[in-house]
Amino acid sequence: MPLLRDLFLAMSTNALMRRFVVGFPLSRRVSRRFVAGETIDEAIEVVKKLRAQGIDVTFDQLGESVTNEAEARAAKDGYLRALDAIAANQVSSQLSLKLTQMGLDISTDLCLANVREILTRAREVGTLVTIDMEDSKHTQITLDVFKQLRAEFDNVGIVIQSYLYRSEQDLKDLMALDANIRLCKGAYKEPATVAFPQKKDVDANFIKLAQLFFDSVNTHRAYLDLATHDEKIIAWAKQYVTTHNIDRRRFEFQMLYGIRSDLQRKIVAEGYTMRVYVPCGTHWYPYFMRRLAERPANVIFLVSNLFR
Repeated sequence: MPLLRDLFLAMSTNALMRRFVVGFPLSRRVSRRFVAGETIDEAIEVVKKLRAQGIDVTFDQLGESVTNEAEARAAKDGYLRALDAIAANQVSSQLSLKLTQMGLDISTDLCLANVREILTRAREVGTLVTIDMEDSKHTQITLDVFKQLRAEFDNVGIVIQSYLYRSEQDLKDLMALDANIRLCKGAYKEPATVAFPQKKDVDANFIKLAQLFFDSVNTHRAYLDLATHDEKIIAWAKQYVTTHNIDRRRFEFQMLYGIRSDLQRKIVAEGYTMRVYVPCGTHWYPYFMRRLAERPANVIFLVSNLFR
């Protein structure tokens, strides 16, 4: 449903719609399908439940596109508190963050300082921090910041989106750095000048990029996160790595909290590493709208809850 997808993506950046949805009495309850909670303590409880099922986790404190230094530093402090909670509760969890949340649109130096502080603490805790990819206008600067941080820290990863034409070359560059790479399809509305407009082409490029990684796995030490809920792609990956004797320790599957929990458990039962992206925080609206944009089933879930 391309029109429905475009509608929800447009809504994700609309301030008026944001105020309406956030103020709607049932919105918070419905959003809990995809958001672990608004506090770190709530998220930690979700992390514990997932870990008890053998599912690995990456924690995300929701927020993006901050407009001042105070917001950026507050976001950084939130991640530091999350790392403290992870250590105190002795739960295994990685982190995911957005650079615009760390102040990228304000100052690259501010962003770097904030992320360095998080990476330093994460290294002490013994965990990885993955830098999420945002819209295409941030792609190059995000990669530049990642490469600068990668020269200083070995516990930092990056995301590549298969809907961008440029991603094949970006993947090759990242493999040369032995990076931890999350491959996803991409969740922002992009022009056809930079991204594949058709879903079938995005899917085909996802497989192409994953195959490129697997076919060169003996020439680098990079690690691949296959972030998708697409059962056809997951089945292809399982068959390909089996046929080509790819070590399962070189990759993992990743999915979003609240989506295809049954498939997540099945993948774990089959002996693969399965990691779930667990978002938390009060700034859940843009993330929630993008989840509705991705799958018609998510919209059906929303409507059914509103009319209960």
